[in-house]
Amino acid sequence: MILRSTLEEVAQAQKSNLNHRDTGLVRHQLVKLPDLSTHTLIISGIRRCGKSTVLHQWLQQHYSEAFYLNFEDPRLFDMELNDFTRLDHIIIERKHKVLFFDEIQVIDGWERYVRQKMDDGFQVVITGSNASLLSSELGTKLTGRHITKELFPFSWKEFCEFKSLKESEAALNSYLQTGGFPEFVKTRNDDILHQLFEDILLRDIAVRYRVKDVKTLQQLALYLVSNVGNLVTGNKIKSQFGIGATSTVMEYFSHLEQTWLLQFVPKFSYSIRKQSVNPRKVYAIDTGLINANSKSFTHDHGRVLENLVFLHLRRNFKKIFYFAENGECDFVVMDKEQPAIIAQVCYELTPDNLDRELNGLFEALDFFDMEKGYLITMNQTDQFDKNGKIAEVLPCHRFFS
Repeated sequence: MILRSTLEEVAQAQKSNLNHRDTGLVRHQLVKLPDLSTHTLIISGIRRCGKSTVLHQWLQQHYSEAFYLNFEDPRLFDMELNDFTRLDHIIIERKHKVLFFDEIQVIDGWERYVRQKMDDGFQVVITGSNASLLSSELGTKLTGRHITKELFPFSWKEFCEFKSLKESEAALNSYLQTGGFPEFVKTRNDDILHQLFEDILLRDIAVRYRVKDVKTLQQLALYLVSNVGNLVTGNKIKSQFGIGATSTVMEYFSHLEQTWLLQFVPKFSYSIRKQSVNPRKVYAIDTGLINANSKSFTHDHGRVLENLVFLHLRRNFKKIFYFAENGECDFVVMDKEQPAIIAQVCYELTPDNLDRELNGLFEALDFFDMEKGYLITMNQTDQFDKNGKIAEVLPCHRFFS
């Protein structure tokens, strides 16, 4: 339970801070946000990626008189569902019709309150750092009247704009090292990414999902972030870390995905069952996070570049697979159940690896009957043709453009 006076004090202090805050780079996602007249808007993404900043930018541009409340304020830690009644009194007295709720998912049962506010004619925007905010179950709880948007750390174009850099190989090298978390890009203080990693594991996973063996969770997460681009299986992880059951490993995987820290890409198959049993490739939400927290003292630049390409694709598409038959192709992107992009990533093409990289790409092109695919490198340009199929070799920064 929480006092109404505390709610008033917190709301007033947060709004005052909001009015004096420098919102920084206008995120490209801002122009894609919809009108609030008919649907609740949900902006979801990993911690510290800029959700609150986007919210603040939108408030300043369009809804300066809206009611704003961040539920992760320590003074609201004791808030419960029944306390929304007290919050209602404040909202009604101030005659607010637009409500911006930051990290509201920390309050159990918040969906019922938001649905009631929608029914009462309020316009509502929600941000949160858990992927459950994007789930199909949420659509039922909010009677289908919501639009969801994912926000990621800075994209390549946002990074160049923020740093005032021309899109070039040199800029890409910098982006590869720092990633896109706004605060880290600005300060280059590794402690920010160390703390973020720990906060996600402890606050967003261990506490939220009542994980008892926190040490194993931490060790597993460190192992995975140190092995981006590699294949992982629940059985192998179970044996390697002495975890009692494969189902426990898969729960950990799910928690790590729910917080956006890691993503697990399945092998392409028309069979959902085969997708679930085959090894998956693991990728992290940010390359700076990899470089700051990886246990590897010598980074595999090829794997980090592959991770960067994955993130570029993931910003625009949700269904991404790897392809593996005789050879392997890193990415098959599906859009509306049809292949949209087929791409292979290789930091540097050499006489020793050329055939292997091309064979995997051409095999995928043949399988999906696609005319053209991409072989993405750090700085090489070329083109190869085989049986009417084209493999276009592109520097990564040109592929992103």
